[in-house]
Amino acid sequence: MNELEVWKDLSNIPADPPIMRELCENCERPSAVCWCSALPPDRLSPRSTIILLQHPAEEKRCLRTAPMLQLGLRQDKCLIFKGKKFPQPRHDNLENILSQPNTILLYPSKTAIDIRDLQNDRESYNLVLIDGTWPQAKAIYASSPILHPLKQVKLLTSASSSYIIRTQPTEGCLSTLETAAEALSQLENDPTYREQLVEPLHMLCKYQLENGAVTHQSKEFLLKTRTYPKLIGKRLSRLLRSTEDQNILNK
Repeated sequence: MNELEVWKDLSNIPADPPIMRELCENCERPSAVCWCSALPPDRLSPRSTIILLQHPAEEKRCLRTAPMLQLGLRQDKCLIFKGKKFPQPRHDNLENILSQPNTILLYPSKTAIDIRDLQNDRESYNLVLIDGTWPQAKAIYASSPILHPLKQVKLLTSASSSYIIRTQPTEGCLSTLETAAEALSQLENDPTYREQLVEPLHMLCKYQLENGAVTHQSKEFLLKTRTYPKLIGKRLSRLLRSTEDQNILNK
């Protein structure tokens, strides 16, 4: 191709930027795939407050569930702070929240107690969730000493994740939205949170499946059936072994 032909091709490139799809002002997703119609008719207002400590990588995911949680709850009932360690100077009022006697951390440590055992302790809680992959969550916890003295709770449930278009590390893992919804239902003794908050996720998955997405089994399932196509790292291997050990103890 000579220089004249090159310039001719370049001259045919449109000068105007491509037409962008119209975005929903609420969820900021393209209007054609907006899930806002599945949000609770009125924002839910639990006694407790969800505090999300979100790893920066989560914000880059196009199919996130944290916005569903934020839009499904009253504005002051879901607070999101972003970073790799907490608190930081830009995290307005977070240090004060984490220092409150009714602040608890959802973290599956050996000392964590069943969240249902807290029902009669206090009228309300600040429930802290770390939003990220398991390695990211462990790194955030390790680099945030203010989290270490918090009472730790765990979520015991037989529910399976409805987030079937994303591969989970192990069986029984829930998305951020599902975890918060289940935790609130158990804390508040009210199934409304479990039933209504996850509806946008159902709508999202339904749309994705109708447009070419496929359902995903967990890495744990794929490894057990010898169908996982990649080598796994030491961290995931240890996590899977610990999950198997815990399942044996719970039987």
